[in-house]
Amino acid sequence: MRDDNCIFCKLANGIIPVNTVYEDDEFRIILDANPATKGHSLIIPKNHFMNLYEIDDESAAKTIQLAKKLAIHMKEVLNCDGINLLQNNEEPAGQTVFHFHMHVIPRYDTPENAANLQWKQQTFSTEEMQEILEALKMNQ
Repeated sequence: MRDDNCIFCKLANGIIPVNTVYEDDEFRIILDANPATKGHSLIIPKNHFMNLYEIDDESAAKTIQLAKKLAIHMKEVLNCDGINLLQNNEEPAGQTVFHFHMHVIPRYDTPENAANLQWKQQTFSTEEMQEILEALKMNQ
């Protein structure tokens, strides 16, 4: 399940040289070429999944397990003060490469590395919140 036209398939499978942090049969973790902070890394499956909607449950679970392992390692070796996990799906959410991947971004308690993930908070009435809640409720 690889896409010969996908740049991230090429990165994950070693066709294009990258700075590899970790690799196994299913995933490659690389340093981001345009990092937000020191150590910013990408977890990329070797198989092609466009986004979260397409990735199988086993690969999705392994992604979060790798993110946890990498985050703990970053705290130990980079002495970062926090970690952001970021995973974008579709253009309105900021996805620019249409191959599932997760950003693991170390955060440092310094002014130049302050968290810059921002959104404008919205306010909803009690009735609107109830309507949203009813629409989103899921069965087990």
